Amino acid sequence: MKQNKVMSLLGLAMRGHNLVSGEFQTLQSVKNGSAMLVIIAQDASANTKKLFTDKCSFYEVPVYEYGTKEALGRAIGKDIRSSLGVCDAGLADAVIKQLER
Repeated sequence: MKQNKVMSLLGLAMRGHNLVSGEFQTLQSVKNGSAMLVIIAQDASANTKKLFTDKCSFYEVPVYEYGTKEALGRAIGKDIRSSLGVCDAGLADAVIKQLER
């Protein structure tokens, strides 16, 4: 159940234009302060995980590892995605609540 709820919230964020995906866009949103939450695929490379963990720590953005690249991409209607940035505070809070259940 948890996975379906998180994925549907990510899809909702995408449809509402409150989500960025891909390493470059996600990194830009962290740096410019628009990202409220970053999700990294569990099967992303070690370099990708380290990059986002370090950047999110520096910019004080919550970061979680969740799902696979394929599942994250499917949830937002795209190809595989290793990183997503949620840019809406309310949606980010809802996703975090689901992730911490």
